[in-house]
Formats: sequence, structure tokens, C-alpha cells
Amino acid sequence: MTSTLTLGQMVNEQQGWLTQKLLVTFTTNAEWVLWLLAALSVISIAVMLERFIYIQSRRLANPEDLLLKLAKGDLPALKNDVKDLKGMEAAVLREGLEWAEKGPDSVEEVVNATLSRERPRYERNLSVLGTLGSNAPFIGLFGTVLGIIKAFHDLGQSVSKGAQIQQTVMAGISEALVATAVGLAVAIPAVIGYNVLTRAVKNTTARSTALGHALVGHLRAAGK
Repeated sequence: MTSTLTLGQMVNEQQGWLTQKLLVTFTTNAEWVLWLLAALSVISIAVMLERFIYIQSRRLANPEDLLLKLAKGDLPALKNDVKDLKGMEAAVLREGLEWAEKGPDSVEEVVNATLSRERPRYERNLSVLGTLGSNAPFIGLFGTVLGIIKAFHDLGQSVSKGAQIQQTVMAGISEALVATAVGLAVAIPAVIGYNVLTRAVKNTTARSTALGHALVGHLRAAGK
């Protein structure tokens, strides 16, 4: 036992000052990484639910009926239908119809401006999901590395032998790997949610662009 302690003291003396300070930091309990990942998971789920509700609540229920009225040239009825609606599609039609008397070129510019204004509102907080999907595994890996460092540091300070050493190391490593698993559990839903919501935003933008072009095309055909 005395020789073991002497060897440990010699190793500590060979370590640099910075190494010793970092070991003190990194050999503390890494459970805070799990709490951080749990908090990030809650944020991820909250963002996904909020964005899903936002996009779905602003989707036009009857775009075909609006296009039919537009094709018939019934602009007053179309204007009345979209005046109280929310969302990118309704905003494109509503603001385009407001400028209809100024000609199709003005309407086209208004449509483009409306799209540029509305799209960031739909994309708000999606970067949070993208960031979590990319970085949560690394946070989990960081927790695993801290756990492994602590396990081997504890092993170096231990005077146990044989099966007790193996049990100590394996238990520490298995606990450390939990952080990687939790990081992946946070990242995978975030990536899926990001892809689904990004596709929904693109589809909404495409429908809004189509409605705006249809309105401009009608005005040009009518000679306004």
C-alpha cells in the first residue's frame, strides 16, 4: 500500500500544473451534462410543437376555391375571403389585391416583398432545432469523455486489485456512455423535426408564390 501511494505521488509530481488543474475540473461528477441534455430536450420539443401549431394554424383551408375565384376574376369576393385570414398565403393575396389597381408589375413587387417578410416568421427558432441536432451528440460525447476520465482517475487512486478493479472501471465506463446515448436521443428527434418543419415552410412558400403568380397573371391577362 505504501508503494502504491508513493507511485501515485510520483505521478502527480510529474504532471504539470495545468494538467493537475484540469484533472481536478474534469474528474468531478459529470451528471450536469445529463441535466443539460434534458433541458435541451425540453426546449427541442417545445420548439417543434410551437412551430407545428404556428404553421398549421396559418394554412389556407381552401386554396382551390380561392384559385377558382381568381380564375373567374371575382376579385372582390376573393378579397373578402382573405381579409381576416392569417398566414403567408393569405397575406400574399390580401396585399396583392390591395395593389391590384396599380398594375401587375406593382403587384409582383408587393408579392415578393410579402414573401420576404413572412418567410422569416415561419422559420423562427428552426435554427435551434438544427443546432441541437448537430451538437447534442457532441455534448453527450463530452459527458462520456468526462466520465471515462473520472473512471480511470478513480482507478489510479484505488488500492483495489483483480476483479474489484475491473468492476470499478466497467461501472464507470457504462455510466459514462449514458451521456452519449442521451445526446443521440436529443439529436435524432431534433433533426427529424427540423427536416419536417423546413419542408412545411418550403411548401407554404411554394403555395404562396403560386397564388401570387396567379394573381399577377390574371391582372396581366385582364390588361390592368
